Amino acid sequence: MTDREGETTPIIISVKGGHVTASQVRDLRGVIEREEAAIGVFITLEAPTKDMRKEAADAGIWEYTGIGNTKHPRLQILTIEDLLAGKKIDMPAQQDIRSFKQAPKAKSRKSDDAELPFDAAQPK
Repeated sequence: MTDREGETTPIIISVKGGHVTASQVRDLRGVIEREEAAIGVFITLEAPTKDMRKEAADAGIWEYTGIGNTKHPRLQILTIEDLLAGKKIDMPAQQDIRSFKQAPKAKSRKSDDAELPFDAAQPK
């Protein structure tokens, strides 16, 4: 994501299977702070516990200062069930997000345009 000054701000996603704990959410919060990420998303198979939800809430709010000036939870917990039901990451609208620049597509070459120094059908 980018803010109005054009600086990129990452979103960090952590995916956990099996038994999850509040300490794993705390760990993600530490990574968000260390990496200066806008948002962290904790994706899990299990429903979050009360302690996990508290850790996420304690991470605070991130304010997007681009088009629309919106506010989003800094640390979000989503279950696989949430995602399958269509729930999405709470973040700025897609049109406000700049992703990595895509490389240009290579031009294809016709096989009769290329001359090979050997017969491609014959092993060397």
